[in-house]
Amino acid sequence: MTAKRLWPLAGASITLDSGLISLGTHGPLTVPIPCFLIEHERGLVLLDTGLVPQAWDDPRSVYGDLVDTFALDCPPENTLEKQINKAGFALSDVTHVVISHSHFDHTGGMFLFPQAEFYMSEADIRYAFWPDPAYRGFYRHEDLEATRSFNWNPLREDLDLFGDGSIMLYQTPGHTLGELSILVRLPSKGFLIAGDTVHLRSGLVAMCPCPVDINALQAIQSIQRIKQISASTQAEIWVPHDPEDWERLGSVEGGHA
Repeated sequence: MTAKRLWPLAGASITLDSGLISLGTHGPLTVPIPCFLIEHERGLVLLDTGLVPQAWDDPRSVYGDLVDTFALDCPPENTLEKQINKAGFALSDVTHVVISHSHFDHTGGMFLFPQAEFYMSEADIRYAFWPDPAYRGFYRHEDLEATRSFNWNPLREDLDLFGDGSIMLYQTPGHTLGELSILVRLPSKGFLIAGDTVHLRSGLVAMCPCPVDINALQAIQSIQRIKQISASTQAEIWVPHDPEDWERLGSVEGGHA
C-alpha cells in the first residue's frame, strides 16, 4: 500500500548562524520551517505544526528573547491554516498529527487539532515538560500543556502508522531524546523525512551532528540509520530545514503523488 499524496506546507523561516545547526560551519543562514500533509485512505496526517500562530503578528510576545538568536520571518500567506486550506482541506480534516520532536518550531500549532490522534515519542513528551537548563530555551511548555487532554499515543518504538507500510515512524534519537523520522511511500516514489535528525544535507553527507544535539553519538548513529533505511527502501531523504532541499522538493505545485 502507499499513501495518496504528500503536500509540503511552507511556514515561517529562521535566520541564524549556521554553526548553531551544523558543526564546522559559520555565517548567517536562513532555513525553512515546513510542515507536511499526507493523504491516506484512512486519514489525513500532519507532520509537525510549526510556530505558534500568534507569532505571525508579534514573535517576541510568544518567544521572547529567543528571537534575538533565531530571527523569524513569517509571511502572511504561510500560516498553517492557510497552507492546509491551499491544499484543499480544513483544520478539522486532519485526523492524525505526528510531531517529529518537541522543539518550539515544531509544536506551535498543535492546539489547532483537538479532534486528531497525536503521536510523539514518549521520551520527548516527558522531557519537554522538564528539560535540563541548557536546553530549556528550545521547548515551549505552553504548546504541550494546551494539548494535555488530547488523544495522545506516546511512542516507545518504531510504528507502522496504518499497518500497511505506507507511513512509517522511526525512532532516530540524538537531536532530542525521542527524535522521529518519517517514511512516506507514494505511488511514484518514497520520501524519508528526517525531521531534525540532521539539519543540513551537508551534515547528512559528512555524518555531522548539530552542536545542540542532546546526544551527539546517538545523533550520528541515527544519521547512519536514516541512510540505511533510505538505501533499503529506495526512498529519498528529505532534510526539512535544508534550504536547497526546500527549493528542490518543497515548491512542487499540488504536492507529490
